[in-house]
Amino acid sequence: MVSPGTRADDEDLGVEEALALLKESPRRPQEDPGPSHGDPDPSHGGSGPSHGGSGPSHGGPDPSHGDPEPSHGGPGSSYGDPGPSHGDAGPAHAGPSRGGPGGPSHGNAAGPSRGESGPSHGGSDPAHRGSGTSHGAPSSSPGAHHRATPWPDARAVAERAARSAARAARREPVSVPLDGALGLTLAAPLTALTDLPSFDTSAMDGWAVAGPGPWAVRDEGVLAGHAEPAPLTDGEAARIATGARIPPDTTAVLRTEHGRTDDRGRLHPVRGVVHGQDIRPRGQECRGGDQLLPLGTLATPPVLGLAAAAGYDTLTAVPRPRVDVLVLGDELLTGGLPHDGLIRDALGPLLPPWLRALGAEVRTVRRIGDDAGALERAVTTSDADLVVTTGGTAAGPVDHVHPILRRIGAELLVDGVKVRPGHPMLLARLKDDQHLVGLPGNPLAAVSGLITLAEPLLRTLAARPAPERYALPLRDAVHGHPHDTRLVPVVLRDEGAVPLHYNGPAMLRGIAAADALAVVPPGGTRSGQEAELLDLPWATAGIGVCFT
Repeated sequence: MVSPGTRADDEDLGVEEALALLKESPRRPQEDPGPSHGDPDPSHGGSGPSHGGSGPSHGGPDPSHGDPEPSHGGPGSSYGDPGPSHGDAGPAHAGPSRGGPGGPSHGNAAGPSRGESGPSHGGSDPAHRGSGTSHGAPSSSPGAHHRATPWPDARAVAERAARSAARAARREPVSVPLDGALGLTLAAPLTALTDLPSFDTSAMDGWAVAGPGPWAVRDEGVLAGHAEPAPLTDGEAARIATGARIPPDTTAVLRTEHGRTDDRGRLHPVRGVVHGQDIRPRGQECRGGDQLLPLGTLATPPVLGLAAAAGYDTLTAVPRPRVDVLVLGDELLTGGLPHDGLIRDALGPLLPPWLRALGAEVRTVRRIGDDAGALERAVTTSDADLVVTTGGTAAGPVDHVHPILRRIGAELLVDGVKVRPGHPMLLARLKDDQHLVGLPGNPLAAVSGLITLAEPLLRTLAARPAPERYALPLRDAVHGHPHDTRLVPVVLRDEGAVPLHYNGPAMLRGIAAADALAVVPPGGTRSGQEAELLDLPWATAGIGVCFT
């Protein structure tokens, strides 16, 4: 169990370790580079909401959560060969699937589901196609039994893949203007280029005074941004604005509300004046050369402001991972109402801003349709760090992702994940420094794939700090899958989380209203039981709210 506010340091790659990869010599290890802070260990398969272990069901059936499917660990064929779909259960109203009875369909909006067959409220799930070990590494044996990767292990595989890619890419830090650095990770410490403030300044509007009062007030005042004013003599005062340079020999600044003038125009204090009062001395915040922020700091709006105040025009940062998005499906519309078996593309508008919130540079969004040749050309000609596809990850007649990966010699790292919705997701290594994340076509299933595979991979490539892990009690019981982790949209209310309905694989209504996703272990959770929560980027304070 992860307690609220606690950090699981053994789960995630450290920021400094990720930054160190920027300058490491490229090397392709014979195997993954050993256990990392996020590597799976035997305990990850145990019970508990954060690790997806099995446990008894504590909640009764709830139609809004969908009935559980049987285990998807049946016999499979060799990688890339057609076989039974391993798609999520789709909504009961999804309609017939494409490619014949029982075959997967392709919609990424409510309606016909792409690669996730069967009704969401019942029915069995056929065995997974393909091969692989429980940690996502494919087996070369044609008769090997496919075992989808446990959810926490899949996230660890994505982190390891990103570390390997960073080594191979030899990515150098980049110099970025301040207005383009939001959300980047500092690749060098932020060191003050000057004293802050760089001269003695007034902290308040009022008068700069010298010696004891009353004071004769100069005719000319002192404004911010002007040259250094003439020195004051004892018994003299000058009007001064906040941020203006303090005249030499000033004793204090008397606030406007703490002074009054008499009939002869002389200034009197209405309370005692302390030496140095309301003066910000030079170097009060820092001296030139002081380290203001360490390597690995995330560039938030206050960081950008501090950098500007300290004299910076650019920042040295880790470059954004580059992403190409390929939206698949002949049935997708880009405008208007669904009609004649066609549905609106929900993932084209959803994915780019979400990926940007994860720190990526989305270079292109291409709609390809069900064209294997066009998809293969798009994948093989991309030079992005990550290619993201939508749909086509199952085994129907127009599900082209697996066959294409086989033809181009890609290395399948994760082929299905023990998570609902979204378990037909995949992660493949295209080149030493390039990966592909195949998302299911149903919208909420695609979100699950983003969080499971794309988020840890992009976070590691961007050297971003891992989010703090925390857990809160669930207000209501949540029906669980007997073998798989479930990700359920929730809203946060008074130190607890309320599960939302409309959480089927093809539905976005629940996630659109959500603050977070609850990690529900196999067997479900009872009312009041704690579950790990995954914040959504726009629901957290700080950098996550930026989508540019």
